[in-house]
Amino acid sequence: MNEALSIGQIPRLPEAGGSTVSEISPLPYSSRWSRFVSVLCAGVLLASLVGILWLSLTVPKLQRFEEPGRALDLMVSRMMEAQDGLHRAPKWQRWVAEWTMDNEEQASRQAIRWYQELIATTDDPSAKLRLAILLGESGHESKALAEAQTWHGRGTSAESFRRLIVAAYDAAPLPLEQEAQLQARLAETLPIGWFYDHLAARLAQRAGDHALLTTIEAQQQLKEEQVQRWIRPLMISELTCLAVGSVILLGIVRLKGRGLNVLQLHSPGVPPPWSGGTAAAVILRGGALGALVTVAFLSTPALSQGSLRALAIPLANLPLLVIAYVYLLKPAGLDFWQGFGLRLHHGDLGRLGCIIVAVVAAALWGEWILGQAADFLKLENHWTEWFDQDLVWATPPMLATSLLEYVILAPIFEELAFRGLLFAMFRRRFTFLPAALLSATIFALAHGYSLLGFISVLWSGFLWAWLYDRTGSLIPGMVAHAVNNLLVCLTVMALLR
Repeated sequence: MNEALSIGQIPRLPEAGGSTVSEISPLPYSSRWSRFVSVLCAGVLLASLVGILWLSLTVPKLQRFEEPGRALDLMVSRMMEAQDGLHRAPKWQRWVAEWTMDNEEQASRQAIRWYQELIATTDDPSAKLRLAILLGESGHESKALAEAQTWHGRGTSAESFRRLIVAAYDAAPLPLEQEAQLQARLAETLPIGWFYDHLAARLAQRAGDHALLTTIEAQQQLKEEQVQRWIRPLMISELTCLAVGSVILLGIVRLKGRGLNVLQLHSPGVPPPWSGGTAAAVILRGGALGALVTVAFLSTPALSQGSLRALAIPLANLPLLVIAYVYLLKPAGLDFWQGFGLRLHHGDLGRLGCIIVAVVAAALWGEWILGQAADFLKLENHWTEWFDQDLVWATPPMLATSLLEYVILAPIFEELAFRGLLFAMFRRRFTFLPAALLSATIFALAHGYSLLGFISVLWSGFLWAWLYDRTGSLIPGMVAHAVNNLLVCLTVMALLR
């Protein structure tokens, strides 16, 4: 018999947790050949996942950038300008920053470690100069001078750098004539930014050049205000969402305690009305084809570097969605809108908005708790994991392509694949908690981040699985996912672009 016609009907099949559901269960992948294909596809997916993890763990993170020194200069300059700007910020902003961000001392220590890593990798003389400035400005003048003494006899540029550091942080007097020469040399050495401003201010202060010092401080204040002009609205938006969402979360908990279900938006939801075994075969086949499409895109510079790159996510997921429709949704009498709850009643839109705000607030609380735990355990993300070169340096068309990928395409297709199919498949066999943890773990591993990034994505994947389980619709998870990605993109752009 043709495999596509091998459909058996099971009137009532047990759900995870003990309940039952009426369904039609397609069994198209039961032959020996189909099992072999499933094993082969599982091997392709496993190899893809192992490849992502291997690259993440073995390839030095600085090799991901053509100009790591330029990227780190921008990163540290803006980070330190944001810290300086807090001295003149409103009290409420300083309080929020103390609650959610590293303080100035922690930021300096972090920047010093980043530059030490860069120097160990590239031996860049300008990176050594910036490291010495960081040491001097964080109160370690003796270490800055010791660092500068190691440059003696290493060429004209290194000697010029050494004189700048000695003049700025040594105790010997600095004549005005010498300061003018050093300021001219500094202007040729460093671009305008935090490093230039602070070293120039040190030289002016040492020489008693009050007019120049006033000018430099005015320029610094202007840059700090420009950074804060973008950061402050984001901070207010997140605080508002956190406050409103927390109130809604408490309301949901109280209503649940009274036996009222205010979260259900659509049926059937999860567990889905199709066989878990068939769903596994569909995911393996569609996922393997998607992995091959992704490799093809990454291997073709004309596709991976141009605006056509936006097609990578839809095309990589197209095989999975087509196979899912043919072997899961259609035999169950469903289309995509019904099977994944993608069509809601107008009367549910207000409830949908409240649910999304509540979950975004839960995500923010989770990130805060993760940050506190990371500080306690002395863990940190590598700066390259959230420095996105397209968001920072790309032309407007490429920036629009990146935002389209991160804010629209990724939330839609990742929710369909990881929650709509993967989590739903696990939910056929397990109760919510193990099903959500399994799907969220695979989701986090596929991103290839370090430990803190993995935990952050794991938390998000768990929340969005909970949303799908409780609402029966992927729409809340898609929107919450999009909001999360948008906040990250806006933060990177506000600080670095």
